[in-house]
Amino acid sequence: MTQTVAVLGTGKIGEALLSGMIRAGWRPADLLVTTRRSERAQELHTRYGVESVSNAEAAKAADILILAVKPQDMGKLLDELAPHVAADRLVISAAAGITTTFIEERLTEGTPVVRVMPNTPVLVDEGMSVISAGSHATGAHLTTTEEIFGGVGKTLRVPESQQDAATALSGSGPAYFYFLVEAMTDAGILLGLPRAQAHDLIVQAAIGAAVMLRDSGEHPVKLREDVTSPAGTTISAIRELENHGVRAALIAALEAARDRSRELASGNG
Repeated sequence: MTQTVAVLGTGKIGEALLSGMIRAGWRPADLLVTTRRSERAQELHTRYGVESVSNAEAAKAADILILAVKPQDMGKLLDELAPHVAADRLVISAAAGITTTFIEERLTEGTPVVRVMPNTPVLVDEGMSVISAGSHATGAHLTTTEEIFGGVGKTLRVPESQQDAATALSGSGPAYFYFLVEAMTDAGILLGLPRAQAHDLIVQAAIGAAVMLRDSGEHPVKLREDVTSPAGTTISAIRELENHGVRAALIAALEAARDRSRELASGNG
């Protein structure tokens, strides 16, 4: 890799990207980070051999800027970067709800911006990062973004108009599964199992089901039907889920998450 990449705001997600890039072949000498605390900068240098610089220095030196700060900090960061970001820089935003237009309007005219919505499994290299091009970003810019985020999971290109839906489904998605595991663990305890055993049973069932969904090529309905014997235990459970409106509740929940993402994008935080 011959380009210099700066990760601005190297928290958990930023560090996951940094680690993924190094494993994918980026040289630590070509990577820069910015942090709020000097102790954090030293920690990242010790762990990865990367140099910590100021936001302004990163903007001047790097070919690619990855903005991994919290959404509420983006405006202030862009104000700090704007005088130093040339129009040939690639700016990648990993902040939820921040549109490419919001960033483009605060930087030099023509600056290519790519919006990415990663989810937290990037921390274990099993993330899904949804990628959208801004008005000045080309296919080459998207490919570069995919190379970076591909080191910590899968990537998917979508029009930016679909980013709010992707945020509801994928960005927030892991939390729904954690919520389900929590509820099933409580049910296991109610049925008489120790918490640790209930947890292990459910987590392995979840892992196995996920691998089958990914690798079998079968529709989830077919996989569910394979478990659902006539007059058996599974169909009895499915009937109760339907009676309690679980499917409708999930649809309503994702609509609420999409609507909240739209509110954040419009500045109604």
